[in-house]
Amino acid sequence: MTADRAAGRRRRRAAFVAAPIVAAGVAAGVVLSGPPWRPAHPAAAAAVTLGSAPVVRTDLVNTVQVSGSLGYAGSYTVVNQAAGTAYTALPAPGATIWRGQGLYEVDGTPVTLFYGTTPEWRALSAGVAAGRDVAQLDRNLIALGYGAGLVVSDYFTDATAYAVGLWQAARGLPVTGTVPLGQVVYAPGPLRITGVTPVPGSPPQPGSSILTATSPVPVVIAQVPVGQEYLVKAGDSVTVTLPDGVTTTPGVVTSVASVASADNGSQGAAPEQSSGAGSGPGSGQDTVQMTVRLTQPGAAGHLDQAPVSVSIISAQARDVLAVPVSALVALAGQGNGEVGGGYAVDVVQGTVVHLVAVQTGLFAQTLVQVSGAGLAAGMRVQVPSS
Repeated sequence: MTADRAAGRRRRRAAFVAAPIVAAGVAAGVVLSGPPWRPAHPAAAAAVTLGSAPVVRTDLVNTVQVSGSLGYAGSYTVVNQAAGTAYTALPAPGATIWRGQGLYEVDGTPVTLFYGTTPEWRALSAGVAAGRDVAQLDRNLIALGYGAGLVVSDYFTDATAYAVGLWQAARGLPVTGTVPLGQVVYAPGPLRITGVTPVPGSPPQPGSSILTATSPVPVVIAQVPVGQEYLVKAGDSVTVTLPDGVTTTPGVVTSVASVASADNGSQGAAPEQSSGAGSGPGSGQDTVQMTVRLTQPGAAGHLDQAPVSVSIISAQARDVLAVPVSALVALAGQGNGEVGGGYAVDVVQGTVVHLVAVQTGLFAQTLVQVSGAGLAAGMRVQVPSS
């Protein structure tokens, strides 16, 4: 259809179509250029100047945003098993302790952090019954470089005793080749100290908890409205917007709670809109907790309990043709019961403008997915330039 043939048909530039669009990430830009073109309504010529924009092949993505906060993975309590007169050294909140380092001291003797999930419950020496705690000790001695010739097993062997002696000598401990109860503490990994119960000089109580900790791995804890739970599952990629409101960093969902929690913080609060306003405490919605691991942990810096937002993909279309939403022309019959209707775009070829009917797909911020006879990437379509 030529521009002259199209002039007799009633049509409207479809800027209003942008209304239902949600927050989105779009892998394309729009550049307006070219001479002005005749607007659809001559009476509006003084107010609207037309330009052109390219038809692009790209990926379109719509997202919804939920509120969350930065924190650290895991929650651990350390129990002291060492007997003595006094705690002579304790870690400071915020400190990170790694395998092989002293976690605290009793009577001047360090209690060392080893990695493992089996808590220390007995002294280990030649002749003890086989057990997974012995294998756990072997793994740590090997990881610290003292296990040459040591094979991990449930049995306390001569090789185990020799490796223990090497470790004790390096740590300045009495070299006995045995590990008395209370000489080491086991945790699943490195510990970031969050709280310490005793004070230096207080008497140790075997079996009592002395500190709390997390892992040093930053995570985001977010609340997802129950109605949007279907959008996300473990393993999904998300985007985290950091507390400055500008910087973003990728993340991966590690878990989504199976049980919802009721939020009574704001009775009668309006439900979250699809514009990505966020959700969380005080939103008046039932939510499920989502945990996100940052792909680039350093992006979080040393922030803790800082507010962030998480963008979850709600819809996407890959490798599709797209044009600016403002390029859509509503044909006669659209929305008023007349026969016909639908959408088209004005394709610009040199000085000729012709109308091409299109089918619309995903709307994503400023772009809309389109398909139509003869439409191809690189063509230009009319759009308002002011």
